[in-house]
Amino acid sequence: MKLLIIGGGGREHAIAWKAAQSSRVEKIYCAPGNAGISQVAECVPIGVMEFDRLVEFAKEKEIDLTVVGMEDPLVGGIVDRFEKAGLRIFGPRQNAAVLEGSKAFAKNLMKKYGIPTAAYETFTSPEEALSYLETAKLPIVLKADGLAQGKGVLICNTREEARDGVKTLMLDQKFAAAGKEIVAEEFLTGREVSVLSFVDGNTIRIMTSAQDHKRAMDGDQGLNTGGMGTFSPSPFYTEEVDAFCKKYIYQPTVDAMKAEGRPFKGIIFFGLMLTPDGPRVLEYNARFGDPETQVVLPRLENDLVEVFEACIDGTLDSVDLKFDNSRATVCVMLASDGYPLAYQKGFPIYGLEKFQGLDGYYVFHSGTKFNEEGQVVTNGGRVLGVTANGSTLAEARENAYRATEWVSFENKYLRHDIGKAIDEA
Repeated sequence: MKLLIIGGGGREHAIAWKAAQSSRVEKIYCAPGNAGISQVAECVPIGVMEFDRLVEFAKEKEIDLTVVGMEDPLVGGIVDRFEKAGLRIFGPRQNAAVLEGSKAFAKNLMKKYGIPTAAYETFTSPEEALSYLETAKLPIVLKADGLAQGKGVLICNTREEARDGVKTLMLDQKFAAAGKEIVAEEFLTGREVSVLSFVDGNTIRIMTSAQDHKRAMDGDQGLNTGGMGTFSPSPFYTEEVDAFCKKYIYQPTVDAMKAEGRPFKGIIFFGLMLTPDGPRVLEYNARFGDPETQVVLPRLENDLVEVFEACIDGTLDSVDLKFDNSRATVCVMLASDGYPLAYQKGFPIYGLEKFQGLDGYYVFHSGTKFNEEGQVVTNGGRVLGVTANGSTLAEARENAYRATEWVSFENKYLRHDIGKAIDEA
């Protein structure tokens, strides 16, 4: 079969890499892709929001299945467009992708159906938000309602920070229309855990757990990013936590979306906080996480394409999802110094050949391209996800950091404490 993957980051590289292992796949295209993805797929210069061109391409190439990696096209309704054109596509329709597209929708859904989450208020008026924050309990979390590439969340420890947060999100519109409405949310404490799942509208199958590191600098300092590294599994995601979440969070979310007339087919990403009072939902995403995908898919034993098709066909209940529990995986992001603010790109990358044919080590490209001389160069804030397996999390972490030393480029930056929580488990 012919596969089209929509996106151009590390998540899409991991999806393409895993899909290429399927005996059913004969050809993979990726739009727009990147230098790393080109190793396993033919990259085509079509933007992720160019729906008409993507539909035309899928028809021209007789694509059997399209997989959407990124949130923007999902929230924009790409699945609806493809289905209307009679094309097979994996991902939630627009009315279900709102689970990620609007934090206010997600919070209201959880409140209505009793799914455990933090207390919150929503605001469309900056004046009302500022008035509320004058007496709200601190610290408090402010979130842009819409999509903001994982950066529209502000943790405010003082009244001044809260006022500045409203200014940033609603008045300065740093994240454009995403900040027209904001959520002011109770600050929760505990361990964060990411849990990805496959959903077919009725049935949910949980993938292995992971933990992301959002802050730019060591010690969870600095600005929020799209993710500076991750590990899987989380030692804090116990059987007890799993049982609670399956009963009160996972299936109830699927059932709630169906009850609202928004049946969800695709990936639901559960961002959880393991609080002293039990697990709480921090956020939903309507697609694979990045960089969580880079540590989850290397441990998946199933044929990924068969799972995609089961979700589309509503037969996920017949799938026995399996992960390699004998291995752990750690991913360390190599970024451009200055990310997530200002940074330079276009620098040659050296050492990528050291990963070729090496079992248990991977380098997933997040922001790369070929220059005019055909050399791989940096092309983003997050550049590479250096990933490694190990028999334990500690060993995987050691292997991943060793592998980061194989790669070099000007203004290379990384956190040095990805997976440090492993040592505390």
